[in-house]
Amino acid sequence: MDYTYEPENVCAMQICFHLEDNIVSNIQFIGGCNGNLKAIAKLVDGWTVEKIEEYLKGNLCGRRQTSCADQLAIAVREAYDKASAVVAP
Repeated sequence: MDYTYEPENVCAMQICFHLEDNIVSNIQFIGGCNGNLKAIAKLVDGWTVEKIEEYLKGNLCGRRQTSCADQLAIAVREAYDKASAVVAP
């Protein structure tokens, strides 16, 4: 499933990725700190939703209560939960 998420309170305007079962791939950030976000996308490509949450959830950017990495963790969980709800009886 391809998923697009609109993050809140960060510079990135969109986060797009592919979710297959529990594996996240093809991550793209639209907007934000281009080099850093490309690096994050490459590093976590092929990780599970839980592993992305473990490493990225709660990371902050300056005085913000979130970051693009934190928003990615939120986005993959949201996508996974929505996909699971569709499959559940």
